[in-house]
Amino acid sequence: MDSKGGKPASSPPRGAALPVRTDKGPSARSERLARAALTRIAEPGDEQVGRWVAAHGACAVVEAVCGSGAPLDGAGVQRWAGLRLRAADVRPDIDLDAIERLGGRFICPGDPEWPSQLDDLGPARPLGLWINGVPSLRVWALRSVAVVGARACTEYGAHCAAVLAAGLAERGWTVVSGAAYGIDAAAHRGALALHGPTAGVLACGADVAYPPGNQELIRALGERGLLVAELPPGAHPTRSRFVLRNRVIAALTRGTVVVEAAVRSGALVTARRAIRLGRHVMGMPGPVTSGLSQGVHELLRGEATVVTDAAEVIELVGAMGELAPQRRGAAVPRDTLSRSASRVLEAVPGRGASDLAGIACSAGVPAQVVLARLHELRALGFVERDGDHWKLVRHRQGHTIE
Repeated sequence: MDSKGGKPASSPPRGAALPVRTDKGPSARSERLARAALTRIAEPGDEQVGRWVAAHGACAVVEAVCGSGAPLDGAGVQRWAGLRLRAADVRPDIDLDAIERLGGRFICPGDPEWPSQLDDLGPARPLGLWINGVPSLRVWALRSVAVVGARACTEYGAHCAAVLAAGLAERGWTVVSGAAYGIDAAAHRGALALHGPTAGVLACGADVAYPPGNQELIRALGERGLLVAELPPGAHPTRSRFVLRNRVIAALTRGTVVVEAAVRSGALVTARRAIRLGRHVMGMPGPVTSGLSQGVHELLRGEATVVTDAAEVIELVGAMGELAPQRRGAAVPRDTLSRSASRVLEAVPGRGASDLAGIACSAGVPAQVVLARLHELRALGFVERDGDHWKLVRHRQGHTIE
């Protein structure tokens, strides 16, 4: 295939082995073709295929699967037959042409754009990734957080996810999620609303808008963010592929936040994988009466950390010194008083008035000190004098200055 994505001058026949240079090993082009082919032959996260590629190289694995020789080590007869059935119709050149026409690309381990943190998955590392979108996945993943949760989320969960994602995006962090209904969609939309970076990791091809109800969102991710897929163009999702996709979300990011999740939830699969990978795992608590928060609360009883906003997330996953601001209650006038003035103010009765001696006795402070403090409190508007007695100043429906 030429550099402009035109029709290949000569393509291997259906089911034929891919071209491999035997004198100095496989060429970069052959290796790319082989890895692209394997994304259609093997399921995502197939650790046995991953071990074969590590031991023999992608070209040798494709040659073995497409040939008629003995199975590679560890492959059962039925398993090998299944791989060969899939290999019979594989045309990686067509798949590569399809992603290029979409404006995307196929990246492999070792490429400048490959995020090296995916290597933490070991044999389950993606064989390659199909990307749709302009930004560099490697650069965006350097400062990225996964925001995941229930598909059938509550309004509370959707609001929390959107606000959290917007806060992260505003601070330059990439929001990564799965482009699904519910929390995923809310997180992506929150980031897009701030024109911030966000990436959707799909359980289908990068050209497949799934779920159908999120077509506009997925289109926006391709145009303004990134779409990432292990599966080649045209591939459709299955239940197992959704679960396997979650390991990529966990490995790609520096931490995972679960906003809402029931006890049985795919979001918890992502969180547990992130824990095994040594990533930060966080949870946003919800009502204890909500079944959609039970999974999050179970995480929080274990290895997850409570977070309530973007600043607290960044404090965990960011650089040293990126601390969340200390939470304080609203300042009130009483905060400015000295200890002795506060003590005297507390001794002034809540109703009625009291003379100097009564206030001094109640406060346990000498009368001359009490008098000085009472004059200070009168200047600040806390008390007023009524003849020889002192009383609190009333403000707004009978409440005193706090």
